[in-house]
Amino acid sequence: MAISPVLRAQATYPFVRLARAAADREAQGLELIDFGTGDPQEPTDPRIIAALRDGVRERMGYPAATGLPELRQAIAAWIERRFEVRLDPDSQIVPTLGSKEAISTFAHVVLDSEAGRDTVIVTEPGYPVPERGAQFAGARVLSLPLREEHAFLPALDAVDDDDWRRTALVWVNYPNNPTGATAPLGFYDHLAAIAREHGFVLASDEAYSELWFDAPPASALQLDDLANVAVFNTLSKRSSMTGYRSGFVAGDAVLIDALKSFRPTGGTAPQEFVQRASVVAWSDETHVERARASYAAKRDVMVSALERCGMRVAGGNASMYLWVAVRAGERSEELAARLLDHGILVAPGSYLGAAGEGYVRIALVPTLAECRRAAALLEEGL
Repeated sequence: MAISPVLRAQATYPFVRLARAAADREAQGLELIDFGTGDPQEPTDPRIIAALRDGVRERMGYPAATGLPELRQAIAAWIERRFEVRLDPDSQIVPTLGSKEAISTFAHVVLDSEAGRDTVIVTEPGYPVPERGAQFAGARVLSLPLREEHAFLPALDAVDDDDWRRTALVWVNYPNNPTGATAPLGFYDHLAAIAREHGFVLASDEAYSELWFDAPPASALQLDDLANVAVFNTLSKRSSMTGYRSGFVAGDAVLIDALKSFRPTGGTAPQEFVQRASVVAWSDETHVERARASYAAKRDVMVSALERCGMRVAGGNASMYLWVAVRAGERSEELAARLLDHGILVAPGSYLGAAGEGYVRIALVPTLAECRRAAALLEEGL
């Protein structure tokens, strides 16, 4: 039986490896505090849950790929409040089943190998889905490392003109998973100008745009010209709704029109009752402010503990992650294994790409009480 060679070539999805490590320890009846996978444990706001329940009817048909008009309008209203940008909800926004499926399939929309547009550029360390989705679409993939000395921004001048000419799509992600870095608006402006010059798409994954601890980060949606720009966002992190699967793509109307043509084949909007709940989520900020305060409290506990242990938080001040530098002479998997022996599960930076070696990622998803317990365990393990 034939199996896709792209699939055969894939390493085990890194977070599957983390789940196995966690399951092995728990099977032994040992203590485990899981900072490995970024699945928020904050409670979903009761009003969102109520809207979900109220949205269930005796019979519900397939959701239209373009989503409910009310949801597109709620997303547009949130974008205007948050970024002071007015988008047309009918031509510049399309709801998606979370952001993961939209990200994984997006290369299919813009690749044109026959015309020489066969390349997708991603950054590393990072979320593996953009790269894997591009590979399944048959793309040639180039990776740009995110280095601490460059504030975890990719060196765009490292890409030569021939590669730019072959590029169909460039992925960036800020606030960044795993480093927590943010990108200034000037970075988006520069990359968007290159995109228009060379005719590729700038795709900005902004899933963590609402998890910040000093100043709200910029968005590619704030660019004066959204030609060749697509922004992906989701309620998963903002509203602690990972299991609901609700997000959107917004930006260039030409790209949104292409997505509307593509998505009935390979994607869909969320179920209608999830869309009804999503309208409530995008329309409220109080639950987001509570979540930010919760993450900030957990962050303070963990950063203080790491500092007492002589460890350095190398990343930025946003997202739900701490990007922690490994001590000289130790590799990221070695530190992760040592911490696991003391009941703390973290993600080795190498799981997120070769450029992640030298760091571990701590996802601030356990409870505040668990973070306090982990602080004590850190001092034993470090």
